Amino acid sequence: MKSATLPKVLHGFAGRSLLGHVLAAADPLGAEHTVVVIGHRRDAVREHLAETAPGAIPVVQEQQNGTGHAVRVALDAVPSGETGTVVVVPGDAPLLATATLRALVDEHETSGAAATVLSSIAPDPSGYGRVIRADDGKSVQRVVEHKDATAAERAITEVAASVYAFDHAQLRDAVGRLSTDNSQGEEYLPDVVSILVADGRLVGAVVAPPDETAGVNDRVQLAAAHRVYNARLLDEHMRAGVTVVDPATTWVDSGVTLDADVTLLPSVDLHGTTAIATGAVVGPHTSLTDTTVGANTTIDRAVGKNATIGADVTIGPYAYLRPGTVLHDGVHIGTYVELKGSEIGAGTKVPHLSYVGDATVGERSNIGAATVFVNYDGVAKHRTTVGDHVRIGSDTMLVAPVDVGDGAYTAAGSVIDQDVPPGDLGIARARQRNVAGWVLRKRSGSAAADAAQRADNHDGEAT
Repeated sequence: MKSATLPKVLHGFAGRSLLGHVLAAADPLGAEHTVVVIGHRRDAVREHLAETAPGAIPVVQEQQNGTGHAVRVALDAVPSGETGTVVVVPGDAPLLATATLRALVDEHETSGAAATVLSSIAPDPSGYGRVIRADDGKSVQRVVEHKDATAAERAITEVAASVYAFDHAQLRDAVGRLSTDNSQGEEYLPDVVSILVADGRLVGAVVAPPDETAGVNDRVQLAAAHRVYNARLLDEHMRAGVTVVDPATTWVDSGVTLDADVTLLPSVDLHGTTAIATGAVVGPHTSLTDTTVGANTTIDRAVGKNATIGADVTIGPYAYLRPGTVLHDGVHIGTYVELKGSEIGAGTKVPHLSYVGDATVGERSNIGAATVFVNYDGVAKHRTTVGDHVRIGSDTMLVAPVDVGDGAYTAAGSVIDQDVPPGDLGIARARQRNVAGWVLRKRSGSAAADAAQRADNHDGEAT
């Protein structure tokens, strides 16, 4: 991945790491033990597991001696007397589906095989281990790595996905007999297949779609996997009743919840735990992260982060809802409005060109254009409270901490730094004074002076 900060399996998309996707696919199988083999940048992976999959057991592979050796290290963390099925999955295959893993386990346990290989028919099998079947085309004889395959074997398009189901006892015995007699001098897990076949054991295979088994080895493949996964998620949402106008420009994370009859317009991206209720219309060009959206709300060209939005709210275009924003039902947030750490009561309007920070605003109030809630004094943040049915005049500065009572007004252009009692009009601006003839005296010869002179002449003629 050519990353100076992250090991490969911690890269990811749609709100999960590569490893997180694999664990999410495997978790519904209900394994008694989940063991994750770690090595490169192990501390970062161990910390990630503690946050996202605390039930998983990390074990360290000190020397990178191959996939077979990694499985032996994993088995050392499991009691040797355990019975049942061991499923082995790579940590960089984020497109694996739970249904496919379940089908692998079911086929393995139904057939009584010692091992069952998950395979795919690859359009380009280069680099993958080839599945060599018996003459009957059913059972598997061996899996040969690309580097060790003959020309005839490389022509085979069925490839091993590095996903296996094993009988525990037979796997434990077989990995103890692996050798390093191969081109890379490593213990290959696929060689377990040959060992089991030589012991007269049955090895089967389950074929999965290649877009589920693809691994990720660079950022090109990471982006390709994201596209596949996103398309899969959007298909699920659309089949559940969500309208996605342009899937090619719509991106959703795995933790996003969308109710039926939600509409996503082009260029929408939804992240984290965002949840959108029925009837809401989001987009175009909208990004929401960890944001809750109520029923029948419309959001146009806006950004929301850690915000809570009620029902029948209208937002945008070009609004920014920062963390801690709470909008109750029926609120209107207009063009170029920014909110942070503020609660806006039902039916209140903040139509345009305003900043509302660290405030509580009541119901059915109106915040005039170019109003600023002045919440920061250079050292600390302070809070403003605006009551119900308040009218804040355009270009008002509310210098916190300050309260504007129910039913109060503020005059346009005021700097309000004292409380306005309920029902009062707050005026805080200098009286206007016009200096007669100033332009003609101070800007003589300018276009403004010429215009003023013409106006004076015209007024004199009219008189």
